[in-house]
Amino acid sequence: MKPHIEEIETTLNAFEIYQRLSNEKDCILLESSRLHERQGRYSFIGWEPFITFRYLEGTYKINGHSDVGNPFKALDRLIKQYAIDNTTQFPFVGGGMGYFSYDLVRDFEKLPEIARETVELPTCYFNFYDQVIIVDHFAHKVFVSVIDINKQPQVIFESVRKLLHSGEEAVRKQEQKLHPIRMESEFTKESYMDTVEKVRQYIRQGDVYIANLTQTLTAKVHQNPDDIYRALRQLSPAPFSARMKLDHFDVISSSPERFMKIRGGCVETRPIKGTRPRGSNSEEDEKNKNELCNSEKDRSELLMIVDLERNDLSKVCKPHSILVKDPFTLETYATVHHLVTTVEGQLMEGVSALDCVEACFPGGSITGAPKLRAMEIIEELEPTRRNLYTGCLGYLGFDGNIDLNIIIRTMVIHDGRAYIGVGGGITWESECEAEYQETLDKAKALIKSLEGCL
Repeated sequence: MKPHIEEIETTLNAFEIYQRLSNEKDCILLESSRLHERQGRYSFIGWEPFITFRYLEGTYKINGHSDVGNPFKALDRLIKQYAIDNTTQFPFVGGGMGYFSYDLVRDFEKLPEIARETVELPTCYFNFYDQVIIVDHFAHKVFVSVIDINKQPQVIFESVRKLLHSGEEAVRKQEQKLHPIRMESEFTKESYMDTVEKVRQYIRQGDVYIANLTQTLTAKVHQNPDDIYRALRQLSPAPFSARMKLDHFDVISSSPERFMKIRGGCVETRPIKGTRPRGSNSEEDEKNKNELCNSEKDRSELLMIVDLERNDLSKVCKPHSILVKDPFTLETYATVHHLVTTVEGQLMEGVSALDCVEACFPGGSITGAPKLRAMEIIEELEPTRRNLYTGCLGYLGFDGNIDLNIIIRTMVIHDGRAYIGVGGGITWESECEAEYQETLDKAKALIKSLEGCL
């Protein structure tokens, strides 16, 4: 099978197009709201999935029909069943869009069960689309891709054209109002700092070199999730943003971090380690940049995670194919600066993209090193389960290519409450109060979007 592609003329942006379709069942927007030639050229919108995949505790459902098994293997079979030949310029023309939650790891590693669960959601959730809207931000063009599994391409092209040309009044643009909110956490400042010290003691004892510690902020939600996302994409544009309107909950993300991209057997992961807040003026901002770039603690933290990622990739990549590129690259976002490194490799023959995801999941930047011991410590010290936070979301293409983020700078809205995970890597050099403040710096844009501050 091959995709059928047609350009659609419109002045609407990716989020406005999503709004036109968001009344449809299970609509998902994967948006690059921070434009970048390599990480932010395209946005994708899927609507009316022809296959739904849900997984929880060993059982998966495909279009409501239950079976037992490994979700990575089940998804791999679906991808191969509907395999297409993608010779277009576009990295994604149809396939699965969804997430793997952090808590999926419990089905594959023997972790203690200590942290309590706050919300029960599928640990793996994908919708498969044979029709996708593609927004090319650099060419300033919009395309519709249709794979003629169950659809007539020309019928879909015409219906999308009519929908997008149906008048600007159809786009919901509600005036933002301030909604003061009260954020709650299972940690106080003091208890979080005490827990940072506990991690440091594990490091002193030789259990781990680094472990990622998280707190979950919660608040009642007063706004429509679309209004929250609209505010967030303006406050904190990011290359791996997402707006997911799912079965009975919503996901709103402005993630800056790529977990894994695979194209034609080439694998790329881009771990982030090292954070400084944006300055209140240009002089302070430059000072914070220089401090981060010259921080031995942050550079060593990133190096440890790069080594972990290289080790994970060595399980599925050809010998001597793994390369480290662009080490300690500074990336600047709306509220923080980060250090990033790119790690690349070439998959071994017979290894699929989902085999690679399974081998490397969850990402090392949000667990620690060694990974398994770090996850055991996380389970012991974090009072509540992470759920989606620090898992990954994105697309699984029918052409065998994938692109997944790390689920950070993200909120899940369920039953009138928002859940926001924020954390950071703890090393022996960590200062307890600075680590606590870093979590608040990372939460700034998410909290402002809840309040409606633009």
